[in-house]
Amino acid sequence: MKWFAIKIIFLLSLAIFVNYSIGEGATRIVVVGDTGTGERAYAPGFMAVQKSMREKNADALLHLGDFVYQPGFFPQSCPDRYIKEIKETLSDPYPVKLFVAGDNDLPPKKWKPKASGCWDKIDLLDSGFDISGLPSPRTMEGTRVIGNALIGVINNYPWQDPTPWLAPRIKEAREKGMWIILAVHEPAITTTWYLDKRNTVLKQLNALKPDLVLAGNQHSYERFHQMSPTEEGTFKVIKSESGKYQSGDGTMHIVSGGGGAIFKPFADQQNIDKYTAPKDVFDALANRALMNHFITLDVSKEKLEGIVWLVCVQDDPDDEWNPRWKAGKKFWYSIPLECDGKPEGVSVYETFDFSRQ
Repeated sequence: MKWFAIKIIFLLSLAIFVNYSIGEGATRIVVVGDTGTGERAYAPGFMAVQKSMREKNADALLHLGDFVYQPGFFPQSCPDRYIKEIKETLSDPYPVKLFVAGDNDLPPKKWKPKASGCWDKIDLLDSGFDISGLPSPRTMEGTRVIGNALIGVINNYPWQDPTPWLAPRIKEAREKGMWIILAVHEPAITTTWYLDKRNTVLKQLNALKPDLVLAGNQHSYERFHQMSPTEEGTFKVIKSESGKYQSGDGTMHIVSGGGGAIFKPFADQQNIDKYTAPKDVFDALANRALMNHFITLDVSKEKLEGIVWLVCVQDDPDDEWNPRWKAGKKFWYSIPLECDGKPEGVSVYETFDFSRQ
């Protein structure tokens, strides 16, 4: 009886410690995009990222798309070795997993000749969406409640305004006091390779008034300040130098594409004016970097707390891997990676949070 009592006390103490480590009553969601399965990615970065992600003891994984980077044009099949690696690193370790379809995961097309065609196999490894009423979303999109958050996954291919099916679900979740997090593959706003979506995708997403919109596709990290719904191509920005925000003041957009894909410099770093973002987009930007990384979101009833984790690996000049896109280009002489000069390991890059008003 004595040993039984000691065991119970130990287990209760352990439960309290684990609960405290992620915040009282919080659910932890780990977020990553553009991981490194396949020959065209940066395998050392991916291996370090997924290893560190597992150590965060997350309740769920949200993957923002682009799992596989096949080497050849118009691949005829999806080798099982890719799926095995995804299963072991991005599916099996997590109780719940939600996957966004990226353009590299879909069948190859003329505009994307190296797309892997692996999505049908990858999709079998996620947890799927909650069953909900009409109107129904399209294939590859839906919602799932994870803890105190409603996660909405939206299909980019082709883009279609999700308001008809998504707005009723957001309304219901908001009435229950849930946080609203939307996930897409291609960002609605970015300084990496700017395409003007302010009167289409950005306007439609901001009008839904989510707390957070997460995207991948661009192989970088970008976080924007909260912004109001877009009207006539303009948006109001609510800045916070501390990274602390109030829920309801606007929508934060984050691009998280540092899971193992090789880094492509921002357009302004390459002096490509056509794809350099305009001033008002830069004014809304809180932070950006070229780095391997992932994000943890600790979601409780009163708070949504984010930590961006920087993952640095040893850059071995003698191996075949290089984290840089077209590493021989001269522009790399003046463009740093966030890990340059830093030791190997995992550290906090930045934090942000939302509080209830």
